[in-house]
Amino acid sequence: MKTVVLYILLMFTAAVSAQEKDKFLPKGNESFSEKKYAEAEADYRVSQSKTPKYAVSSYNLGNAIYRQNVISEAKYPYLKAIESAQTRPQKHKAFHNLGNVFMKEKKYTEAVESYKNALRNDPSDEETRYNFALAKKMLKDNPPPKDDKKKDEKKKDDKKDKKDDKKDDKKEGDKDKKDDQKDGDKDKDDKKEGDKDKKDGKGKDDPKPGQPKPQPGDIPKERLQNLMDAVNNEEKKVQDKVNAQKVKGRPVKTEKDW
Repeated sequence: MKTVVLYILLMFTAAVSAQEKDKFLPKGNESFSEKKYAEAEADYRVSQSKTPKYAVSSYNLGNAIYRQNVISEAKYPYLKAIESAQTRPQKHKAFHNLGNVFMKEKKYTEAVESYKNALRNDPSDEETRYNFALAKKMLKDNPPPKDDKKKDEKKKDDKKDKKDDKKDDKKEGDKDKKDDQKDGDKDKDDKKEGDKDKKDGKGKDDPKPGQPKPQPGDIPKERLQNLMDAVNNEEKKVQDKVNAQKVKGRPVKTEKDW
């Protein structure tokens, strides 16, 4: 029993000692009461860094920032105060002021939730109850955008994409059709050329007037000349080889030694 009492006394002494060392919290309160909110903010920030587990520094810091009309930044100290709060009154005040921030930001859904949490910690506060009712009315008059609107926009985008795809397919089809038409026109031209040759009775390899028609098995003159030239070239190569062998077989005179 004595050990338990001693432990409690030590904890109480440590808490008092920590608060005595924190001289910035009372300085911040003094500046706040004199409406020197920037100076109060500076002192509260130092106090918060020295005693991060105590909600009062964070809560007062939020108030100092809020009074400087930096509304959105004030919610972070309030959230920190809610996290560190040990009592219901502390949580109630932090949630209430957090609701005020959301009302200023026109985030009525979040404001309703914050005031609701404040009332859970202190149902008797009439000011919180009034703000809660006002936040609900503002939320009703300004409902958040529904997901249906996003779905409609997505459907529009999908329809647009499909329409663009159809246009591309149509363009591709028209291009293929034009290419086929060109090929058809080319075939027609070739056919006309062939019909013309057939009609004239002339072809590429037809003999000129006054020349006899080639018989089956005959070699065209031009090709025959090419073959003759190839044979002559081969004969020349063979002759050159024979002459080289003859030269190789002759004795070669060498230089005389000294």
